[in-house]
Amino acid sequence: MSPSDQPEQPTIAAAAVDSTAQIDDLGEFLVHALELEHESAAHYAQLADTMEVHHNVDVSALFRHLAALSAEHAERIAERGRGVALPRLAPWAFKWTCPGSPEGGNCLDLEVSYQMTAPQALRLALHNETRGHAFYAHVAATSSDAQVRRMAAEAVAEESEHVARLQKLLDEHRQGGEDRLEDLDPPHAPA
Repeated sequence: MSPSDQPEQPTIAAAAVDSTAQIDDLGEFLVHALELEHESAAHYAQLADTMEVHHNVDVSALFRHLAALSAEHAERIAERGRGVALPRLAPWAFKWTCPGSPEGGNCLDLEVSYQMTAPQALRLALHNETRGHAFYAHVAATSSDAQVRRMAAEAVAEESEHVARLQKLLDEHRQGGEDRLEDLDPPHAPA
């Protein structure tokens, strides 16, 4: 297994979490969780559109599936928080270290290309889900509010399932090898 095939380690993923920040209000936690999942869904949908434009159909379908899963997760979070007053947070008031959420596209160190293969897309998703898991685990471990800790622990369990599912898919794709998408219009080499 090459280093690029290995999943992101939680200690690295935890870098997306502001370790000095604590969320002690259920409404604030729900706003963070909803933003994380909505941004994730939007990012995957954007990647799917990009892959579709470049005729990378399999990876586009994979990103569309991931977008749908993130949207479903956001719906479950919204349902759990029904009736809770949600504060409005300025973009800079979110308690993560990236410009966007840990599962969004602004924290990525991984290369994104229109020629991505399914295993590369799965590694990207695994990276994102691991960062989301680290965020929820941090909240579950540091919040002084029992209800926030309980909801964060539920999110940790869901993210753990997502990480395991992605790891299984990645393992299955590794067995089949990685096919590169043929670039039908490659960049011109300098003369």
